[in-house]
Amino acid sequence: MMDYRAVLQFATFTRAASLLLQAVLNAAIPDHDADAFRPPRTEEPLYLDSAVEWLFGGLCHWDAEHFLFIAERGYLYEHNFAFFPLFPIILRGLADTLLRPLGSWLSVRGRLLVAVALGNSTLFLLSVVALHALSRVVMQDRRLALLSTLLYCITPANVFMTAGYSESLFAALTFGGLFLLEKGFTFRACLAFSIASAARSNGLLNIGFLLYLPSVYAISQIRFCRSIAKGHSKIFRYIWIIIRLLLTSVLGTAVIALPFCAFQYYGYRTFCTPSASLDRIPPVLFSLAEQKGYRIADENSPPPLWCMRPLPVIYSHIQDVYWNVGFLRFFELRQIPNFLLALPMATLGVMAAYAYFQANPELCFRLGLWEADLKKGLDKPVPGFLNPKVFVYVVHSTALLVFGTLCMHVQVLTRFMASSSPVPFWISAHLLLLNEPLLHRRKTSTPNIQLETPAKNGCKHPPQNPIVALIPYIKMCSPTTQSILGYFLSYWVLGLAMHCNSLPWT
Repeated sequence: MMDYRAVLQFATFTRAASLLLQAVLNAAIPDHDADAFRPPRTEEPLYLDSAVEWLFGGLCHWDAEHFLFIAERGYLYEHNFAFFPLFPIILRGLADTLLRPLGSWLSVRGRLLVAVALGNSTLFLLSVVALHALSRVVMQDRRLALLSTLLYCITPANVFMTAGYSESLFAALTFGGLFLLEKGFTFRACLAFSIASAARSNGLLNIGFLLYLPSVYAISQIRFCRSIAKGHSKIFRYIWIIIRLLLTSVLGTAVIALPFCAFQYYGYRTFCTPSASLDRIPPVLFSLAEQKGYRIADENSPPPLWCMRPLPVIYSHIQDVYWNVGFLRFFELRQIPNFLLALPMATLGVMAAYAYFQANPELCFRLGLWEADLKKGLDKPVPGFLNPKVFVYVVHSTALLVFGTLCMHVQVLTRFMASSSPVPFWISAHLLLLNEPLLHRRKTSTPNIQLETPAKNGCKHPPQNPIVALIPYIKMCSPTTQSILGYFLSYWVLGLAMHCNSLPWT
């Protein structure tokens, strides 16, 4: 309980500080006139709209405009379908229920901005709790779990966890689903992963965890049955284990993929078999479509070419046409600054894979399965980042890193990995505990920062926050600590300054 209290206090502080700092920076720095989606307002502002815009206006730039527009108007333009519906639904639900009493003072747009601030702050706190629980279960190390979760509270993707993006929602669902899967609650985990795939497309990658973790458990059961069961009993147990694994894999995959498939079908019905009339669209939004070349569903217009494909998936069409996403398409000299922005997160991903493989080469070659010796395989693994249970998470993180580098706009790698994988925070905490003398439990002439302090009566005080405690002594810290904390804190602040004023960021 003390660990949860410590991380929640720090997470609450960082959320409040993020909201306050973005308001100050947004007011102090003139907004850049970016060539980004910025639809005109169709509502008359009400009494409190200007105040809310001043407080939370920095939360609605870049892709956040798409989410707010979808929450307000639905999927009007074709390129809006690049953004999945769960987060806009939550925003509109908050605006129409919890914030409905403010309808006389705030327009829908104003209530949506308040919903972003409240909703993402709450979702981030939930993701903090989920990550801490997952870290404790997987790494079996309380100190490492606490430190990695505290680092997550100052994540380099901070601005995207605060602004009108679906990152906090996706992280809460993904980390929560992984925790449930680790604890053996497979059906509940599938539901969490399924909801996550309604928030972001890379939720489909969570199917890999569903296929892998139950398979490891099934292999351990088969090996155990082989050592104790005999004759027909052994055969029946083998058959039942295999059938249960197949059912779990097939049904779980279908459940997780269902929201993604349903959303693609909705896009197909909207543009390939349109039934809506253009009369329902406000003239100012129709003019924007004509000016910018945005496609609108019209029953009197022929369907777009992608509808004729054997597999008419609107998401891949939008990524290809509107965002030019594809294999090696971002490898251009003019994109070097974006590669540099993504370099720290990519470095953490590479270091995690390298350190894990170097410590466990045989385990990696066996794809993380049990040791050849049954008794050795059933022993409790050594706690920490390098234990066998971390294998699948390192593989997942490496897959995200490779795909994000080769096939995406590389600058999104920071938020892509920080909201989808715990590994960047686990490897950072691992490196801090490995290389920072101030975190070691020993008496020295230098400050001794401990994660727990025994009291005289034998009880333990709440854990000391090592992140806060290290900052005053940053010049005394190891180069590793200076690099990690420098990266996390600089991106935490710079992201708010840049993104909240429509300047290019990750």
